[in-house]
Amino acid sequence: MSLKLLAIGTATPDRQIAQADAAHLAASFTAAAVPSRSLAAIYRQTRIQVRGSVLLDEPGLQPYAQSFFPPATDSEPEGPTTAARMKRYAAEAGPLAILAARRAVAQAGISTTAITHLVTCSCTGFASPGFDFEIIDALGIAGSVSRTHIGFMGCHGAFNALRVAEAFAAAHPGSTPLTVCLELCSLHFQYGSRGDMIVANSIFADGAAAVVGSASGGDRPGCPGWTLRRQWSRLLPDTTDEMGWTIADHGFEMHLSASVPPTIGQHLPAIVDAALAEVGLARSDVASWAVHPGGPRVLTGVEEALGLPADALAASRGVLAEHGNMSSGTILFILERLLREQADGPCLAMAFGPGLTVELAILDRH
Repeated sequence: MSLKLLAIGTATPDRQIAQADAAHLAASFTAAAVPSRSLAAIYRQTRIQVRGSVLLDEPGLQPYAQSFFPPATDSEPEGPTTAARMKRYAAEAGPLAILAARRAVAQAGISTTAITHLVTCSCTGFASPGFDFEIIDALGIAGSVSRTHIGFMGCHGAFNALRVAEAFAAAHPGSTPLTVCLELCSLHFQYGSRGDMIVANSIFADGAAAVVGSASGGDRPGCPGWTLRRQWSRLLPDTTDEMGWTIADHGFEMHLSASVPPTIGQHLPAIVDAALAEVGLARSDVASWAVHPGGPRVLTGVEEALGLPADALAASRGVLAEHGNMSSGTILFILERLLREQADGPCLAMAFGPGLTVELAILDRH
C-alpha cells in the first residue's frame, strides 16, 4: 500500500537576509582571517538570492541586523556555546513547525482530530519535550496520537520520515499521519576560516515543511498531489570521510569534502537506473525531477551524470535561490513547487547526506 501525500505545507521565517548582506555579516565571524572580497565571491557562487533565519532582528540601519552572533575576537573566537544555541532552538522551533503543519492540514481539508500519527524530523537541534508537543497543543491533535522523531539524519531526513509515515499508513488502514520537518540551520553558523565551514555558512538556512498523508485507499477528492510509490536507500562505499555532521562545543559542525559532487556523480547513474528498473521505468520515463540542492555544484553534477535536460532541475534551483539549503525539509519545498507548477509524474526525488547516503523515491501524481 502506497502513501498518498494529500497536502504539503511550507514555512520560512518572517525575516530574510539577502545573500550579499549575509556575506557582509559572515566577515564578522572570521575576525578578518578571510578577505571580504573572497567571502563575497563564495556567497555569489551559491546562486542563492535570499535566506530566512530566526536569528535576524528587526532591520535598522543594517539589513542584516542580529544580536545572537557577536563579532569574533581573540578572546572569544568561536561564538555562542552549543547550550546557548539549543536554548534558542527550543524557543524558535515550535512556531515555525506549527505554521507549516497548519498549512498542510488546511490544504488537506481534514480535521486535526483525524491525525493518528505525528512523525517529526530535525537534525539541527534537540529538546525534550520537543516541538512535536507544541504542534499537538497548537493544532488540537488528540493526546493519543502516536509520536515518532527522526533525528540527526541530515539533508535526506524527509525521506526517512516519510518511510516511517508510509509504514504507519500500511499497518493501520484509515490512519492519517502528519510528517513535519523543521530545521534551524542558521543556529550553527561557524566562526573561523576553515573552507568547508565557510561554504556551509553560505548555503544553509531555516525552514519547515509538513505533509499530511494517508494510505492510497483513503482517497480524498479535491486533494491533487503525489503518491509515494517506492523508496530506496543506498550507501556509497568508502565515503564516510566526505561529509559529516558532528556536535561540538560551539554548535554543530558540518564537514564537507570538495569531492562530494563528483563522487555522487560517479555512482548515481547506476543507482538511479537500477532503482527505476525495479518499477519498470527508465530515465526517459521520468517526467519531473526533485533533487535536493546541496549546492549548485551538486545540482550540476547530478544533471551532467544523468544527462538531464537543461531545465530538468529548475524547481530545485528555484528553491535554492529563494530559500537556500534548509536541510531535511528542502525536498518537500521542491515537491510542493512542482505541484504548483502542475508538473507531471512520475517524479524521481533524491537527496544526499552523511555516509555518503543517497535516498531516492519515485512518486506518481494523483
